[in-house]
Parts: sequence; structure tokens; C-alpha cells
Amino acid sequence: MTKTMHRLAQFAASPATSRGRVHPDDSTGGRSVYQRDRDRIVHSNAFRRLMYKTQVFVNHEGDHYRTRLTHSLEVAQIGRTVAVALGLNETLTEAICLAHDLGHTPFGHAGQDALNDCMRDYGGFEHNLQSLRIVDELEEKYAQFDGLNLTFETREGILKHCSKSNAQALGELGRRFIERTQPGLEAQLADIADAMAYNNHDVEDGLRAGLIDFDALRSEPLFASPFDEVVERYPGLSRRRLINEVKRRMISNIVRDLIDHSRQLIDTVAPEDIETVRQHSGRLINLSPEMLDQHRSLKRFLYRELYHHPQVVRAQAGSSEVIRSLFSAFCNDFDRIPADFRERRGVTATTRVPDRMRVIADYIAGMTDRFALNAHAALR
Repeated sequence: MTKTMHRLAQFAASPATSRGRVHPDDSTGGRSVYQRDRDRIVHSNAFRRLMYKTQVFVNHEGDHYRTRLTHSLEVAQIGRTVAVALGLNETLTEAICLAHDLGHTPFGHAGQDALNDCMRDYGGFEHNLQSLRIVDELEEKYAQFDGLNLTFETREGILKHCSKSNAQALGELGRRFIERTQPGLEAQLADIADAMAYNNHDVEDGLRAGLIDFDALRSEPLFASPFDEVVERYPGLSRRRLINEVKRRMISNIVRDLIDHSRQLIDTVAPEDIETVRQHSGRLINLSPEMLDQHRSLKRFLYRELYHHPQVVRAQAGSSEVIRSLFSAFCNDFDRIPADFRERRGVTATTRVPDRMRVIADYIAGMTDRFALNAHAALR
């Protein structure tokens, strides 16, 4: 049987017209440049560490809750499905989705907020920019260069947000944040796939943890419609099967809407190529207004009922204290950071303060939940 190849649309990112890598690299091994990007990401140390980094619930609270790794895989699955339907580059989309959370600290957003506060006087900390820093500088896989030397298009997708000051330091990669242009469609898709995956799997994890319930969720149209369908069609389902069936339908509904509405937006603009996409004033990968309202409503619900639940807040407070204590300890005694980590970055106790602080942030951000807890315990 002949395998049907996925045909790229004219506005998709093409390996043949990639803006390339910072360091010339001509070896292919039969793979496209985006396939090589994806493989480099999957084989990176930072990607493996995502297995033990918190999404919402701390890693030791249960084996079935999402981690940064499982979240990234689910984002990639959504991204690939939509990419194929729209004629976009599936492999590039997957690479961006798999790399988008590489820079996350331990303990989820609580860890990021705490580290950002610690770094307030030294440029702050933002996981999105840290993800780029990891693939550009911090990974040590190759003799010829620091980082993973990914293509411009993959790096463009990883950098979803950026302040003007940081953008100015990033050259060509940061220009769109200054000129307010758009990234390619694969980058746009990875961004919204991330948000979609968040909502859907946080509903499941919140139900599993018993922090939100069906009755409360039935006020949300995105949940209520598939819930009513499942209850009517399969009366008497066990709780676990009910949750799984509703979640599956929620994802199907929102993915279908994203494909249909994005196709309409693309057809209206009719971009000739990826550069036309970049120069367009607005995003061409998006949900319909009605579905976007439902998506945002569910996000607000999750903030109220899950992310700000007293049990979650208590856990986050403890996690924040771990990050702050580690940062303070490393500031007071820079030699607490392993020598090889300090030496690889060429810093010592006499290096100027902002550079030392950034190394401390790199070290803490790279920790898993478990490593951070052990390191904190060792301070006592």
C-alpha cells in the first residue's frame, strides 16, 4: 500500500525555505531540518526533566496527574492533528509544542512567580524566554556550539511572548515583538494548542483530585454540552469512564472548531507564503468567537475553583518558599552551586552580580520538583 504524504499548503513553513540555524549545519541523515529540531528537543536533558516538573499538582501527590512532560505531549498531539488538517508543517508544529515548556521552573506557576520575584532587580524570570535560553545556550550536546542550534522557525514558535527590552537584544528573532507582526502559522497553532490542552486536562485533574465537581462544571457550556450528551447516551457510567468520555468530547469539539474557523480565516486572507502570514495584522489560527468565549469562561472557572482552591494555594505557598530559600542560600554562598555548573558558565564569586544571579536562576529553573525539595532539605 502506498503511504499518502502530507502535502504542505503554500503558506506553511517549508524546510526548503527555512531561515536556517545560527551555526551552519549541513548534515541531514535523511531528515528535514524540522525533524532534526524535534529529535534534538526529545533527546535534550531539559525535555527529560519535564517528567518530574509540576503542572498543577506537585509530582508526589499522585502518579496520574499531569506533569510538564505529559502536558507537552498532549499539546503536541492537538497541534499535529490541526496541522495536518490545515496543510501546515506537522513536524515543525510538533517540535514547537514539545519545546514550549522547557524553561519552566519546578512547582509550576508558583515556582515561576517566586523566581521572577527573586530576580526582580536582575532582569526578572519568564519561563518562555528561559525555554529559548535553554535551546540557544544551556544545553550541552554538541562540540561545535552551545545549545541545540535549532532553526529560526522552531525558535520563533518557542518565543511566544517577549518584552520590548528583551526583544531588542534578540535581533531578528525579537523583531516581531517590536514591529507587532505575527509568527508563522505553526507557531500560532502551538500557542493555542497549549491553552486548549491546559483547560481540558486541568478539568480532568481537578475532578480526579476532588477539588471541583460535576455540578459546578455544568455551568460551563464547554463542559455542559458533552456532559449532557454522555449522560443521556450512556446512563449509569462509572465516574472514571464518565470523566474520560466527557473530556474526549470536549477536546474533539474545540479542535473541530479550531480547524473550521482557522480555515475560514486563512481562506479570507489567502496568504501566498509564510512571509505573508508574518506580515498580516492578526492571528489566522484561532477559535470562533463563540468557542473562544466558552474557552475563556472555562479558564476563569478553573482560576476560581482549582488554581485558587485553598488546598492548591497552600501547596503553592510551600513551593514558593522552597524557591525563595534556595535563591537566598545561593546568593549568600555562591559556592553552593556545583562547581561544574558554575565553571561551564564561566562565573565565580567575583563575577558581576547580575551574571551570578542569572546563573542562580538557571540552576534553580532546571531543577525538578524532587531535586528542589531535596536541595532545600539539605540547607537545614
